[in-house]
Amino acid sequence: MSPEETAISVVREAIDLAALSRTGPEDGALCVFSGVVRNHNDGKSVLYLEYEGYEEMTIAIFEEIVREAKQRFGVTRVRIVHRLGRMEIGETSVAVSVSSPHRKEAFEACRFAIDTLKQKAPIWKKEFYADGSSWLEGPGGCAHP
Repeated sequence: MSPEETAISVVREAIDLAALSRTGPEDGALCVFSGVVRNHNDGKSVLYLEYEGYEEMTIAIFEEIVREAKQRFGVTRVRIVHRLGRMEIGETSVAVSVSSPHRKEAFEACRFAIDTLKQKAPIWKKEFYADGSSWLEGPGGCAHP
């Protein structure tokens, strides 16, 4: 897969959504999902988050997701970026973009990519509250290692 068609990365800095939004002349649709840190979960106020992950395995899983999305939905470009480290409320923690000649396939492939990523990627989230912190379940319901 050429770089203009696919970008897969795990980063520790802000995610550049504009870079994920490039399309080609054959594309008629662009679907971008941005997962943003929110200030609450399960009735608790969240102050900030930290993500940890097994980067090499995550990249391999992202590559697998991209291959399957392109094969199943016939889309032109799939890009996946996940951020690790500390993130404040309102910051983007994960982004998926898909471009395609048609919108239906772009929407379906984008949904497939984010849902599969959440199930399979070895990335764990820790929430911080005024009265403590908590690791949330990771891929496949696994707790933090």
